[in-house]
Amino acid sequence: MKLVRLNQAEPYFPNTFSGMLDKFFNENMGNSLKHFNPAVDISEDENSYEIQLSVPGVKKKDFNVELVDGKLTISGERKMEEKKEGKNYHSVETQYGSFSRSFYVPEDINVDDVNATYEDGLLKITLPKKEKKVVKAAIEVK
Repeated sequence: MKLVRLNQAEPYFPNTFSGMLDKFFNENMGNSLKHFNPAVDISEDENSYEIQLSVPGVKKKDFNVELVDGKLTISGERKMEEKKEGKNYHSVETQYGSFSRSFYVPEDINVDDVNATYEDGLLKITLPKKEKKVVKAAIEVK
């Protein structure tokens, strides 16, 4: 397991010059790019790995999930509903636009049984593990 330093103030005050430049250019150009990163939870039990993305307001048809050479890529788009006459927005904090997240998955998954479900704003991808084969052999002592 790799330990990574967590800086919860990172989105507001980057701790590196590179991070500051990224924040500057992403905020200034971000309005035209319309890109966001949904929150992700990754868990594991003895039978499978599970990846959950929090993407409320996205339709099932707007997701694209691919597993190619051990790399799982999840992409999609959250579209803003058309503005209706008579509505004056005072604040819009919801992020809209396209997103893409990629993960390298372990080699012990059963690729044929991977499935994805979307319910209550959570996209859940289940990656079942391959069954471990126990190799047992009697060895004769000479």
